[in-house]
Amino acid sequence: MKKIVLAYSGGLDTSVAVKWLADKYNAQIIALLVDVGQGEDLVAAREKACQIGAAKAILIDARKEFVNDYIIPAVTANAVYEDAYPLTTALSRPLIAKLLVDIAQQENADAIAHGCTGKGNDQVRFDVSTRTLAPSLKIIAPAREWDFTRETAIEYAKKNGIPTEITHKKPYSIDANLWGRSIECGVLEDAWVEPPEDIYELTAKPYASEAEYIDVYFEEGIPLKINDKGYPFMDIIMRLNKLAGAHGVGRIDHIENRLVGIKSREIYEAPAAQVLLTAHKALEGLTLPRELLHFKKMMEQKFSELTYYGLWFSPLQKALQSFMETTQKTVTGNVRCKLHQGTCMVVGRKSPFSLYDKALATYDKGDAFDHKSAEGFIKLWGLDSQTFAEVNMDKYRAGQKNNNKGIENVSETLAKSVK
Repeated sequence: MKKIVLAYSGGLDTSVAVKWLADKYNAQIIALLVDVGQGEDLVAAREKACQIGAAKAILIDARKEFVNDYIIPAVTANAVYEDAYPLTTALSRPLIAKLLVDIAQQENADAIAHGCTGKGNDQVRFDVSTRTLAPSLKIIAPAREWDFTRETAIEYAKKNGIPTEITHKKPYSIDANLWGRSIECGVLEDAWVEPPEDIYELTAKPYASEAEYIDVYFEEGIPLKINDKGYPFMDIIMRLNKLAGAHGVGRIDHIENRLVGIKSREIYEAPAAQVLLTAHKALEGLTLPRELLHFKKMMEQKFSELTYYGLWFSPLQKALQSFMETTQKTVTGNVRCKLHQGTCMVVGRKSPFSLYDKALATYDKGDAFDHKSAEGFIKLWGLDSQTFAEVNMDKYRAGQKNNNKGIENVSETLAKSVK
C-alpha cells in the first residue's frame, strides 16, 4: 500500500496507530481529523499527527453537516437506543466514514483505517458505511490486529515518544461531539462502582438548587428558539448543554447491549439531547393523531437500532428518515421545561396545531363531550369479542370442567402418595 487515510482523533489508539500503520505497511499515513464539536484543540492534534509520523494531516469542520444531516433526523425520530442512549457517538460515525471515503478518493489512497477495537460497535459503523459508499476500498483496523491491551498501548506510546493524556491512574476512553460525551474504561468497567465525579465535563453534580424554566420553540420538528430568542440549531445545542448541564441534566449510566453480543457499562453526558428529545416528544404528543403517534414510536425504535447497528446508509434507514420527515409538518409550537436536580420535566406545551381540546377533555362546566354516545361506541368496539364469546362459551365451560376434574384427580393422587 502507498497511502492509508486514518480517522484520527488525537487519542491514544489513533496516535499509536499512526506509527504502527507506517511501520507495518511502509505507507504514507494521511491523518483525517473531523470536527463534530468535540471541543478539543484539533489544530494542535493535527500538528501532533505530523509529529508522530503522518505524511499529511487534514482537518475538516463538519459541525454544520453533522447538525443538519444527522442530528436533526435523530431529533425528528426521537432516536434513543434501548430507551437510554441518545446515540451521541453512533450518529457521528457514518459522517466520519463518509469523509474518510471522500478523502481517500481525492488522495488516491489504497485503504482507510480506524482505531476501533474488535469488540466495539464503532468498527461495525465504520466498516459497513465504508463498504456501502466505496466497496473497493480496503479497511484496516490496527486494534483488531495488534495484541494490545489498554495498558500495553500506553507503554507503546511511551516507548515511541507518542504524547498522550491517558495514564494508568486515569485510563478513561472518551468520545465527544456536539450531541454529547461517552466515557468508558477504568473503574467504570465495574458495574457496581459509582462513576467518579472527575469523568464529567458537561454536567454539574445535581444539588438542591433553584429550578430553572426554559421555553423551547420548534417549527416542523426543528428547534429554532430558546426563551423566544432565535438561534441556529448548533448554537441551541451548545446553549442547552450549558443551561441544562448546570442542573446536572443529561447524565446516563446504562448497561448497554452491544451489537457484537456483549453487555457494556456506558456512561453518557447529553444535556441538550435530553432536553430536546424530551420536549420534542411532548410536542408530538400534542400535535400528532393517536394512530400516527403510536406507529411512529415503533418506527423510532427501528430507526434507533439501525443507527446503532451502523446501517445509516441502508435503504431502510433512508426510507424511515423520509417517513419521519413527513410526520413533522404540524410539529410546531412551544414546550416549557423545568430543569432541576438532574431532571428535565415538561410542564407546559402549546401549538397552533394542537389536537388537545379542553372542552372535550374537561370534567368541569363546559364539557362538550357527548357522554350518551359512549355506550353505543363501547358496544360496537367490543362486538367482535362478544360474538366470539357467545359462540364459544359453552365449549369453553365444558373444557374448564374437564380441566377441573383433571386437577381434582391429580390432587387425590398426590394426597394418597403422601399418606
